[in-house]
Amino acid sequence: MTSPLARLLETRDWLMADGATGTTLFNMGLQSGDAPELWNEEHPDRITALYKGAVDAGSDIFLTNSFGGTRSRLKLHQAEDRCYDLNKRAAAIGREVADKAGRTVIVAGSMGPTGEIMAPMGPLTHERAVEMFHEQAEGLRDGGADVLWVETISAPEEYAAAAEGCRLAGMDWCGTMSFDTAGRTMMGLTSAGMTELVEKLGHKPLGYGANCGVGASDLLRTVLGFRAAGSERPVIAKGNAGIPKYHEGHIHYDGTPELMARYAVMARDAGATIIGGCCGTTPDHLRAMREALETTPRGPAPTLDEITQALGGFSSGSDGTDDNGPAARERSGRRRVRG
Repeated sequence: MTSPLARLLETRDWLMADGATGTTLFNMGLQSGDAPELWNEEHPDRITALYKGAVDAGSDIFLTNSFGGTRSRLKLHQAEDRCYDLNKRAAAIGREVADKAGRTVIVAGSMGPTGEIMAPMGPLTHERAVEMFHEQAEGLRDGGADVLWVETISAPEEYAAAAEGCRLAGMDWCGTMSFDTAGRTMMGLTSAGMTELVEKLGHKPLGYGANCGVGASDLLRTVLGFRAAGSERPVIAKGNAGIPKYHEGHIHYDGTPELMARYAVMARDAGATIIGGCCGTTPDHLRAMREALETTPRGPAPTLDEITQALGGFSSGSDGTDDNGPAARERSGRRRVRG
């Protein structure tokens, strides 16, 4: 363990990650269907503001604006040949912000799904996926990222390919999946299944966990599932700020800063070491989360009833670990913007 994040994990029993990228960038003028990664070159001041908002709110880790930075995703915008440069720029802006923070702040190079379906269900081979993640990882590494951060993955095959791409780039990494289908990922993996997957990888992540999904309650149930599976590896919790609501042409998340503060403390007590937000999570939410984590004594792991009473009900009666979850289903290749 030699990366800056590994060293920080040795000195702290919790770390706070950042919040939403997409929510903030849409508020800055990003239009639906646009590639946020192009803003790394077109509007570096806005990306600086995105990162600084998380740092100023107390985040120990922030993710770069590179979620859709694989060659396959950038191809949707005729920018596939700019893959390395756009990722390098995303990390370089982050490096500048972190180095001015006056404390240790980790720049995590975000790597989202390719948008293609992995073999044998789809045409994307393991070798091709590794190649794409490796290319993205090298850009993020050369821009100054401290660690790579694979997120919102659904397929175990894609998670394994990302791990190999990180290894080829010589980088430590963390990796989260989205458990958005009745406690499972879209491709049918449970929290127990992910824990087993992680420990079988040749290049294991520093931390693993869940992000996005369908709400803070469901995500905490998944965190409890990770811990029940017995791994001692640091767990990551990055839940959405409530449930999305469509209002006057825009998507808004109904989670208040107070709700996210409760979520943060419960995530820590449930066993998460790295705690942040995903879609809808603003700097106001992050400030409340940081204060709650600093001032609320550690308690026992919350029960399912305590989670629902504090954060709302679950989206399903099962988290998938009892074999009552849905079967895997194919994923579309449409573009998705994190947060």
